[in-house]
Amino acid sequence: MSIDQPEATATAALVEEIRTLAGRRRAVILAHNYERPEVQDLADYVGDSLGLSREAARTDADVIVFCGVHFMAETAAILSPSKVVLLPDLAAGCSLAATINAEQLRAWKAEHPGAVVVSYVNTTAEVKAETDYCCTSGNAVEVVNAIPADREILFLPDMFLGAHVRRITGRTNIHVWMGECHVHAGIDPENIRLQRSLHPDAEFLIHPECGCATSVVEAVSAGDVDPRGVHILSTEGMIKRPGESAADTFIVATEVGILHRLQRAYPGKHFFAANERASCAYMKVTTLPKVRDALLHLQHHITVPRDIADRARLAIERMVSIGGGTPAPASEGVDPGE
Repeated sequence: MSIDQPEATATAALVEEIRTLAGRRRAVILAHNYERPEVQDLADYVGDSLGLSREAARTDADVIVFCGVHFMAETAAILSPSKVVLLPDLAAGCSLAATINAEQLRAWKAEHPGAVVVSYVNTTAEVKAETDYCCTSGNAVEVVNAIPADREILFLPDMFLGAHVRRITGRTNIHVWMGECHVHAGIDPENIRLQRSLHPDAEFLIHPECGCATSVVEAVSAGDVDPRGVHILSTEGMIKRPGESAADTFIVATEVGILHRLQRAYPGKHFFAANERASCAYMKVTTLPKVRDALLHLQHHITVPRDIADRARLAIERMVSIGGGTPAPASEGVDPGE
C-alpha cells in the first residue's frame, strides 16, 4: 500500500459523505475556478463569478453551497432570494472588494455631485447598492460608452481596469478609485515577457473577469505587453480555446487555480502560469471538511437586507443589459498578429 492510499481513501469517504448530505439538503455545490482542485472536482458546477451567479439564479436546489468568496455568495443571495446560500468559510474575502466600503463611496460621491458610479463586480452588496452601473472587465468599456459623454464617472475599485477603460474610451472625466487585487502583483509585464521568452510558440490567454488579470489587460492596452498571440477570453472561452487551437502550449494570465481545470480537460497539452505566485489565499481557505460542515450545520448563511439587495440588483441588471457582460471571443480580442 502506497503512502498516499490512506489519504485517498479518507478523501473518497469525505466526498461520499458530502454528496449524501447534499442530496439530503437538496443542495447544489458551486465552485469557482480558483478553488482547490479537490473542491473543484467535487462541485456540481465550476466557473467564474458570472457563470456561478447565473447558475445560482437558475438552480431549483433549496440550498446553494458557494465555494468562492464573500461578494460572490452575496450576489447569489441577491439573485436567488428564496434560496439558502452557504459560504463554507467566512474568511473567504476579497482584497479588491475590501478596498472600498459604502461609507467611503458615499463620501466620494459627495465630492462629485451628479457623477455616475460604475462599480466592478468585485464589490460588496452595500457598495453595489450605492452604484448606478455594475460592470465586468468584458463590458466595462461598453457600460462607460453608454453614459453621456458630459457626465462625470466614478469608477471603482480596480485602478488597472479603470486606467484601461479611460485609455480605450478617451474620456478624461473618469475618476478612478485606487484599489487593487493583492494577487495581481504576481502577474506583471516583466514576468509575462520572461514566460513568453521561455515558451515562444505558446498562445497567451488572459481571463479578464478577475482583479488579478486586469493589470495584464491594462498593460496590453498601454503597449507594455506585446499583443501578438494574445487572447482575452471568458473562462469558458479559455477552457474551449486549447481544443480549437493547433498550439500545444499556453501561458495563462489569471489565478493559478484554473490550471487544474485546463490540465484535466486537455491532458495532452501544456499550460504555464504567467506567474506561479498568482494564488489567491482567500480562494484556498475552502476545504472539503468545511464544505461538509456547511451542509451538516447549514453554516454560514449569507443574507443581504432587502433594501440593499433591491438597489444592488438594479445595478447588476443594468450591467447585464449592456453587452451582456461577455468578453470578446478570441477572433475579436486583442490579436492583431493573426
